[in-house]
Amino acid sequence: MVMQETMAVPAGSGSAAATSGAAPGAAAAHSGHLFHPVVDFFCLGGGSLIIFALLALFRPPLEHYQTVAGLMLMVAHLINHPHFAHSYQIFYRHFGEKALGSHYDPLLRLRYLIAGVAVPLALFAYFLTVVLLQDLRALGFAVNVMFFLVGWHYVKQGYGMLIVCSVLKRQFFNAMEKKILLVNAYVVWVADWMIANWTVHHYNMWGLAYYTFDLPQPLVLVAIALCAGSTAAMLWMMMRKWWAEGSRLPLNGVVAYLVTLYAWLLLNADPLFLLVIPACHSLQYLLVVWRYQLNAERDRAGQAAETADGRPRSGSPKARFAGFLAVGLLLGYFGFWGLPKLLAATVPVDQAVFGPTLFLFVCWVFINVHHYFLDNVMWRRGNPDTGRYLFAHR
Repeated sequence: MVMQETMAVPAGSGSAAATSGAAPGAAAAHSGHLFHPVVDFFCLGGGSLIIFALLALFRPPLEHYQTVAGLMLMVAHLINHPHFAHSYQIFYRHFGEKALGSHYDPLLRLRYLIAGVAVPLALFAYFLTVVLLQDLRALGFAVNVMFFLVGWHYVKQGYGMLIVCSVLKRQFFNAMEKKILLVNAYVVWVADWMIANWTVHHYNMWGLAYYTFDLPQPLVLVAIALCAGSTAAMLWMMMRKWWAEGSRLPLNGVVAYLVTLYAWLLLNADPLFLLVIPACHSLQYLLVVWRYQLNAERDRAGQAAETADGRPRSGSPKARFAGFLAVGLLLGYFGFWGLPKLLAATVPVDQAVFGPTLFLFVCWVFINVHHYFLDNVMWRRGNPDTGRYLFAHR
């Protein structure tokens, strides 16, 4: 999830900021959490620390990593893949109105058109071109672009979770504090990406190679120094805020921010931790999406109750939410496994050049890259749906 600055909450603090996009009769939640403080802690990042500690204490032998990978692949069906699918479900719901109607402002409608139409067409054209030209190097660089965007995606989600929690807890950051948090997130992300390119020059994904950029060592060292400096500034700001405002820091949000930027980005160099980090990231995303969807279904039920006959249009909010989850599971499976298998069975390619996993490679990269652009529109400040459904009454 590419959470924009305040998840549709204006930069200023105060209760009005949190409810500016709410539905009539709905106000910002006063519970201070998305579901429950303990649930929020585990799902937003605290649970991953426990998992990492257990993995470090009871690290399986290297020959058992394949078993762990198989287990995480099963988890991916339930967590990782639905998290991508849900972004498609929400983004393309009533897409005609979002992109061409009058409900959204012109700039937001343009963003919907770019992310929803232009980006997938551009990705399709790119992959079609490199496959027709049999340019394996260009195909491999697409993975590097994916990892570049995934890192950005991670840190913006961690920052967004902190801001969401601060709004729910009424423990706001001022404009300068948010700037420090956001700049630090970007610096940590860039440093991590540069270190990865500096240390790894060739890697395989689904049997196809991807390539990194040959960065000069002094540039990487400068990035590391900036990362250390911005981290120190962020920690100093947090400590001052803690002491000056009587412990007014949203704990679960702070955990989400720190775990995302440091534990998840830095530990992904370890192949064991790398197997579980995507699931932790997806669970963090799902917590927000599920709260958003539950509120949307309740809002829909309320609107149905106000119609002439007073009857719900189709099922209860819980039943429709269950349907949303089921569609996410099916859509996730289709995007990551079903569609690649269908393409492999119907589209002839030279397996002597690409091997048997070309379409797995293309579909996984396509969805990861497109997901970034979808989230960049869905969760940005100014999107009325976010304020309406994320901060509404429980």
